[in-house]
Amino acid sequence: MADYIYLLENRLSAAQQAALLAVREIARAKGLTVFLVGGAVRDLTSGSPVRDLDVVVQGNALKIKKDLEKAGGIYSGENDLLQSLYFRFPGGARIEIGSTLSVIFPKPGKMTVKPATILEDLRRRDFTANAMALSLNEGSYGLLMDPLNGVADIENRELRLVSNYGFIEDPVRMIRAARYMARLGWTMEERTQGRYETGKQEGYISAMSDVQRGYETEEIFHEEDPLRVLRRLEHEGWMKNLFPALSSTKANVAELEKLREAQTQLQMQGIHPEAAAANFPLLTAKMAPKEIAALKESFPRKGFVDEIAALEGEAKEFATLLSGKGASLPSQSWKLLHAAKPEAVLWVAHTSKSSSIQTKFKSFHTDWPQARMKIPHALMQEMRIVPGVPRYGELLDTLFFELMDEKLGTVEEMKVFLEPYSPPAPPPPVHLRRPRAAKKEAKPAKSRKKVAVEEGEVPVVEAAEDIEGSETETTPAAKPAKAVKAAPVKAAPAVVATPVAKKTPAPVAKQVVPTGKQVAPAAKKVAPPVKTAVKPAAPVAKGKAPIKTTVKKAASVPAKAIAAKKPVAKVAAKKVPAKKVVAKAVPAKVVAKKAVAKAPLKKAIAKPIAKKGVAKKASLKKAPLKAAAKKKKR
Repeated sequence: MADYIYLLENRLSAAQQAALLAVREIARAKGLTVFLVGGAVRDLTSGSPVRDLDVVVQGNALKIKKDLEKAGGIYSGENDLLQSLYFRFPGGARIEIGSTLSVIFPKPGKMTVKPATILEDLRRRDFTANAMALSLNEGSYGLLMDPLNGVADIENRELRLVSNYGFIEDPVRMIRAARYMARLGWTMEERTQGRYETGKQEGYISAMSDVQRGYETEEIFHEEDPLRVLRRLEHEGWMKNLFPALSSTKANVAELEKLREAQTQLQMQGIHPEAAAANFPLLTAKMAPKEIAALKESFPRKGFVDEIAALEGEAKEFATLLSGKGASLPSQSWKLLHAAKPEAVLWVAHTSKSSSIQTKFKSFHTDWPQARMKIPHALMQEMRIVPGVPRYGELLDTLFFELMDEKLGTVEEMKVFLEPYSPPAPPPPVHLRRPRAAKKEAKPAKSRKKVAVEEGEVPVVEAAEDIEGSETETTPAAKPAKAVKAAPVKAAPAVVATPVAKKTPAPVAKQVVPTGKQVAPAAKKVAPPVKTAVKPAAPVAKGKAPIKTTVKKAASVPAKAIAAKKPVAKVAAKKVPAKKVVAKAVPAKVVAKKAVAKAPLKKAIAKPIAKKGVAKKASLKKAPLKAAAKKKKR
């Protein structure tokens, strides 16, 4: 199914869309429903050019005549019986506005009408391809109504009668069928063709009225190729029933071909003239003046006769403007050609003998349109002049005219011209960064502790927590011993705890380092782990439990690593009170064993303790609880 909203917006010319919009607004103001019907819907569906517009309203269309004139329409005539109005809008848009009716034929060619709905109006029409309607109302705009399946016949390119008695009731439909076949190249459906031949033989055409005769004769001049239609009607024998004096032999065939060529070229440049008024003098070129006058008198739309009479004067006026100073520049001529009446432009292009005018028409068709190819779209993109910028369409037209007049030749000139239209650069984008998560505080290494060393002091590692399971009690710390001056001792590296074996405890040994002497370099072999028992920091009075000091187990350190190369700078000695642990009288050996059974210590604190001439380094290796428990039982 075709998208008829799209077709209405893209297949109709600008003049036709403006005329249709004016009718819609008037019908809505009057409270009337309005529909596009007939040949316009057929041509939209089939893809043929839309020549004219047929519109119906549910109500009396004759009552909106004054409103249409106020909207810019030019009144051309009317049909009182069918309640139809003929109007011509600016730009050459022809439109017929009628009422929705149901028709009854008591006799051939004689009809009676009465108001009806849109569906009843479609069923009284001639062929199924013309019995379709498009809604132009709010809420149902573009809705197709096809009660007789005319779309199928359009696809088959066939003409099918709506009623089996269509040719008998209204014999003018036979002439209309021949005209459609000549214009569209269609054929008649088999049964319709049989009824057509019967109608010709039986002479149905004799019941045609004078109004219908004049209407069908006028339609020949409105055809895109009137000469071909005229010849087809002559071949079918219908011209002797319409207007015998009108014949293809009396037409100026060569000029008609040139006129069609000029019309096609103008349409390619956006100018859509209605060629009916220009066709008339060429089709009647060899007819007598009396015959021409009688022919004009037979036309029911008197507005068409006025257009024929006014064509020559309008063309002369336009030719004067086109050759004057106001059209000296190509852009001025271009604007004038698009602003003038299309029918006058067509007639001047076809009949003018002026070389300057013909040169301008040649440039209009070939040279001037090339200026659009020179529009610097890439440069406009760089300068942020893109669709959506205010007055973008107006800028393109202005730039097109400047290029047409060759006023912009270089890139620098184009930049200067486009600079006022360039919008300011947008501000830089704001990047919202998420706040970085605070780094977790590094846990102090359990296995490393720097030992502060002073002259004459020995670093001692003391347990921060009591040994689990031992019955101890803390007492006030003893006063720190006075520091004794001694020979400088090279700093020992920080004690590094080695991984603890899960099952077997490491052997422990005692090691005493003499004071006042540098540590001798050790052998390459790694020294075995040592175990040093530190004596209480202060003497214990009689009758009191000895002070218990626990040292942290340390991994064995190579002797070579102990001897540092550089002496440590002197540090001011801090008086740190020694921590006393009061416990029951337990032999020193048992205390050492219990220390081995303790789980890995959480934190160790190195404290310098002054001792006469002796610098001791204590280390105790961690041992599993199970092994320590076994030793405790022993």
